[in-house]
Amino acid sequence: MLNDDICKKREELNKSILDGKEYEIIYKLSVELDELIAKYYKEEKETVIVNK
Repeated sequence: MLNDDICKKREELNKSILDGKEYEIIYKLSVELDELIAKYYKEEKETVIVNK
């Protein structure tokens, strides 16, 4: 599910870049994507620790 959110946010970011949206919008989407990716890796790390 989180992986789907990452893909959607990446598509939204790419579209905003291609459409020439304002810098603030692109920056906001980029930060949101980074946060989703960080959350994904945090959850993956916790899953690995639990499964050891």
